[in-house]
Amino acid sequence: MAQRSTSARTPAPLQRLEEKLTKENLWLYVLSILKERPAYPYEIGKLIEERFGWKPARVTAYMVMRSLKAKGYVRISVRRGEDTGKMRNYYEITESGIKLLEKGLQFLEKTLESLKGEHK
Repeated sequence: MAQRSTSARTPAPLQRLEEKLTKENLWLYVLSILKERPAYPYEIGKLIEERFGWKPARVTAYMVMRSLKAKGYVRISVRRGEDTGKMRNYYEITESGIKLLEKGLQFLEKTLESLKGEHK
């Protein structure tokens, strides 16, 4: 995926679109990362930056993960971290989280097809 534009010359409408499709819908990125494998909160932010080219605010990411947990889309398991050996809270996606992610992706795909004039 292309890196998020941060240029001062980026038109305001495009800047708003980038915000709406990134930090304002962080849950999509979190669930996408967790679908691949469980991860701890700090690691999730790093993985989003590496994979999608933008870095979520740490506090925002924690708030989103807490909300996803409260709604049953993710769960926490405590395990020893591979990198430090310390006990960590790892987030794992649940079946309802997988279904939510799939519905979100389907909505984005359908919207993109419509915008391109590729009606099915």
